Amino acid sequence: MAEAGRTRRLFVWLVDTAPGVLFIAAFLISRDFRLATWVLVVAAALALTASVIVERRFRPMPTTVGVLAVLFGGASLLLRSPDILKMKMSIVDGLLGAALFAGLAMKRNPLKYVLGAAFRLSDRAWTTLTVRYALFWWACAVANEIVRRTQSDHTWVVFRGVALAAGVLFAIAQAPFLMKHAVAHDGAEPPPPDLGV
Repeated sequence: MAEAGRTRRLFVWLVDTAPGVLFIAAFLISRDFRLATWVLVVAAALALTASVIVERRFRPMPTTVGVLAVLFGGASLLLRSPDILKMKMSIVDGLLGAALFAGLAMKRNPLKYVLGAAFRLSDRAWTTLTVRYALFWWACAVANEIVRRTQSDHTWVVFRGVALAAGVLFAIAQAPFLMKHAVAHDGAEPPPPDLGV
């Protein structure tokens, strides 16, 4: 059972990260933003398909991010404008941060809805974690806008890779907080977190 859980976590991680990593690799190898965008669109479509076939469900955040990658990438290819794809990170991260703050304002917690099966925390801890993620996503959106507007395609792609790594490191950095504020549960192995970074 534990082995199946590890295999599933590895599959989820690969499906969630492969499109972005392949896009960065394709650009750094070819120096062709259009070709790299094609790689992203195809990889995102394949990842979404594989996820649905294997898991038999749509995971909310990764599905949304994957669909937006296909839409923004497709629009970028159709209109021959790299800026359309570059704006995706600003729009998605900005909206994610806004959605988290809006949820808190309405006395709801979207992050708890997405990650509640993986982590059991007090309501106060969920609020703190939600504020942290909202601020992180807004910081990423602002940073993306600065880099997108002032730097070359190459610098933006490198920044995109740094942002992906920062997302992983940010999630790992929350581990002590999660362990400190975890509420006891039945001992069943939780599913992997549905972060969609």
